[in-house]
Amino acid sequence: MRTCLPLCLLAALAGACHADATQPWTPAAIASDQYESSPTFSPDGRELYFMRSDRAFGRYRLLMSRCERGGWSAPVPPAFAGPPRAQEADPYFSADGRRLYYVSSRASRNPDDLDIWRVERGDDGAWGQPQRLPAPVNSTESELLPRETADGRLYFGSSRPGGPGLTDIYLATPRADGAWDVDLVGPPISTAEQEYEVEVSRDGHRLILVGQRGDGRSHLYRFQREDGRWVAQGRVPAREDVFQVGPLLSPAGDRVLFGQAANPRDSGELFLVDLAPDPDRSWPPRCGD
Repeated sequence: MRTCLPLCLLAALAGACHADATQPWTPAAIASDQYESSPTFSPDGRELYFMRSDRAFGRYRLLMSRCERGGWSAPVPPAFAGPPRAQEADPYFSADGRRLYYVSSRASRNPDDLDIWRVERGDDGAWGQPQRLPAPVNSTESELLPRETADGRLYFGSSRPGGPGLTDIYLATPRADGAWDVDLVGPPISTAEQEYEVEVSRDGHRLILVGQRGDGRSHLYRFQREDGRWVAQGRVPAREDVFQVGPLLSPAGDRVLFGQAANPRDSGELFLVDLAPDPDRSWPPRCGD
């Protein structure tokens, strides 16, 4: 049986550190002695959803915080959170803020069997009942980090059989009858090595890949869309001796926020990297500045 992610990310530790351009970002009200990662913001910048895990990345849950009275509030589980036994992670807002995707084991007896769920938000701002996406989006193995594109398609990682590696990247396309078509995203995104997650810019021109390539370490890799294909642009400059997880691109695609430990002995926090010389510094959304 294939192993699931994100537990496999524990194999992503390295031996030395290269040039690290990361900037710590985690607000004080959100930071803890655990591991915060996989952030997503509501379109108005007033809500932050994220996942928190233990340091071993073996137990994780969804949390949310609001910008209130000049600061981020203490994080609490969202109204749609699953039962305490469920593992839940990888939240993501649609561009219009009406849908939030995430992964959960709530429908499985196996806490490591993560499926993609979606919850809709009404005009009154209240969340409805979450719905598990059907097969073939979900499988008997784990799915990770769902990302909706502007045209309604869905990128995600999966450890299902049939791809070239232990884990690979897939793209799901909705049909008019409510069913989905799912295709493997081929090279240079999915390869014989391990690719866990992708984050795609709102304009569809930039992609950040989380994967292990060549040296057995998990890094963030950049890609640019050129002439209908993805072209490698090198790595995001971050630590080599700890893994990175759960990237989120700014709307302009010129900054990326992700989870990383400051060093192998510390808890995980949110870090920021500029991907352009003069990025839009109004993102991530500020609260209280």
